[in-house]
This record gives sequence, structure tokens and C-alpha cells, in this order.
Amino acid sequence: MREALLERVRAQVSGYGAEELPSRVRAMVRREEPLLGDPQLDTVVEELLAEVRGLGPLDALLNDPSVTDVLVNGPSSVWIDRSGTAERTSVQLTAAALENLIERIVGPLGLRADRRSPIVDARLPDGARVHAVMPPVAVDGPYLSIRRFGAAAIALDAFLPPDEAERLRAVVRDRRNVLISGGTGSGKTTLLDALAASIGHHERIVTIEDAAELRLPLPHVVRLEARPANADGIAAVSIRDLVRSALRLRPDRIIVGEVRGGEAFDLLQAMNTGHAGSMSTIHANTASAALRRLEFLVLQAGLELPFEAVRRQVAATIDVVIQVERLPDGRRRVKHILEIDDPERLRPFTEGRITEIVGS
Repeated sequence: MREALLERVRAQVSGYGAEELPSRVRAMVRREEPLLGDPQLDTVVEELLAEVRGLGPLDALLNDPSVTDVLVNGPSSVWIDRSGTAERTSVQLTAAALENLIERIVGPLGLRADRRSPIVDARLPDGARVHAVMPPVAVDGPYLSIRRFGAAAIALDAFLPPDEAERLRAVVRDRRNVLISGGTGSGKTTLLDALAASIGHHERIVTIEDAAELRLPLPHVVRLEARPANADGIAAVSIRDLVRSALRLRPDRIIVGEVRGGEAFDLLQAMNTGHAGSMSTIHANTASAALRRLEFLVLQAGLELPFEAVRRQVAATIDVVIQVERLPDGRRRVKHILEIDDPERLRPFTEGRITEIVGS
């Protein structure tokens, strides 16, 4: 009955605005099911409103401020990540409801999620990152991952002791180029937000991200967000496109949410052409591995640069690498900080070109 009622409600309320939607849905449910008592009516109306304008039963999970991730492993398996611990919930969805939910997320963005385009990235209005995988790629799917971000900024002192946090603030104030390294969910973006709080309020900042997550506490910020190809496979705007565009927006600093491709070359060029003090993050398990990975990404720019020249460019440009990790209890911390102290030498970074400032 509920599914049939939901389908009828969806068909009738598509043209109504947010303010009149609750009363319209209530009237429709009363008309369709006149024998429902008031408590049952309230429950049904609340569920239908969540289905029509929200994320259905997932709304209750996302309304919990302690939940950082909602992970849907097919219709009958919904998990959450709370304080670094995964928990299975009692929420269940039908395959049809899950497919409809994904369509309501990606459809307004001009994207599609189906057999022809089984993998899609999107963003909710509150900034939460969405990744969906559809059958046949998703064997037991559809699969859905929602990564949400806390409303409150986390201070730098939450990552490391106060005296060491002050040294990092000095790194930012001195306009040194910073690369933040860590694994998935280690807190790279959160740390980047905390570091950026030390940037002067007179500076113009351009941020570039796949999905807009950064919430810089600064007055002069220009936010750019990459765009995947639309349902027709065209109109994509890449991170690399945005880095090049940022150079024409007269930034004092450029912040790239994450480098993962040929845009690494453009970022290094920007850091060396009047945009000192720029920052980015990168996926790597150690600071030395982060520099190795950055070299590899620069080579992906397709410019056929000699490896020695790439290594020299990386060493001359990146001043500080901060390695961050997530502890088993869910807390994030700075594991160590590395400083490149001799950019002219071409030996591997592990042979003396890095000085450890802070060790775990």
C-alpha cells in the first residue's frame, strides 16, 4: 500500500513548491486512505515527504551529526560510519526505491545513473559527496555512498600539540607551499580547512575541488568546482581546466582540494609564478610517498618532461609535506611533518633532502 501510495503522490505533487508541499501531501493521503487515524496519518505523511523531497529513510541517518558516512550496499544493507566505527542499521530499501533515490540526486545535476552510465559522482545541496554504482557493475546493487562533512570547523590544535600547531601556522603565514598527505578518510580536507584559517583576510583565495567541501573562514574566497560530463557525455570541466582558469582570476593563493592527475603540473607552475603559499592534498601513506606520487602525476600531464626535471621542479616548489592519519577511535592527527630543505639536489627524498620537523 505504501509503495502504491508513494507512486500516486509523486505523480501529483511534482509542480508544488516547498511551502505548500506538506499540506498537499497530507490532503492526498487523507483522500487516498480516509480510514487512517491521525497518528498513522502523521507517520505516513512524514515518510512520504522524506521520499518525495529528501532521501527517504536515509534522511534520519544524515540528520545525526555524529554520522560521517552513509553506505548503502544494495537494497537490504545500509551502514553508517560514526566516529570512525562502522555500524549496520535496520534501514532497508527496495531496489526500485534505491534507484529512484539515486535518480533524484543526480537528475537535477544533468547526470544519469543507469546501465549506460553505471558510475556517477554528485553532490547534495549541503555539500555532502555522493558516489553511486549501478548494476551490472554493482553485482548486488545499486550501491550508494554519501560522505558528509561537519558543520563546525575543527581547530588546528585538534590535530597536534599547540606549540607544533603554531609552527604550522607560521608555515602558512610565511607563504610556504604545503602538500597534505594521507589515506581516504584521514582528515586531509579538514586539516586543509584548519590550516587555511591562518591565511590573511586581505588575501584573495581561489579554491578548486572535485566536490566543493572546503569551508574557508576567509572573506575573499572564489570557489570553483569541477563538472563531470553530462548525460550526453559532453560539457565536462576538469580540475586541470579550473587550475588554468584560476590563474586568470588574480589569486594570491590557489588551494586545490586534491591533485590526482595532470593538474599537478599546472599547480606546480602556479606555485612558482607568484602564488606562493598555495596548498593541496594528495592520497599517499607517507610523506615521501606523497612526493613520489606527485612526481608521477606531473608526468601524467603528457608533456614528455624528463624525470630529473620533474623531480627538480617538485623539490623546488613543495616546501612542507604534512602526513595525517585517522586513529582507530576515529580521531585524526598529524603523524609527521616533513620539510624539503635542499631543493637543488637530485638524490631521492629519503637521502637527506627532507628534514623531519614533527615525528609521531
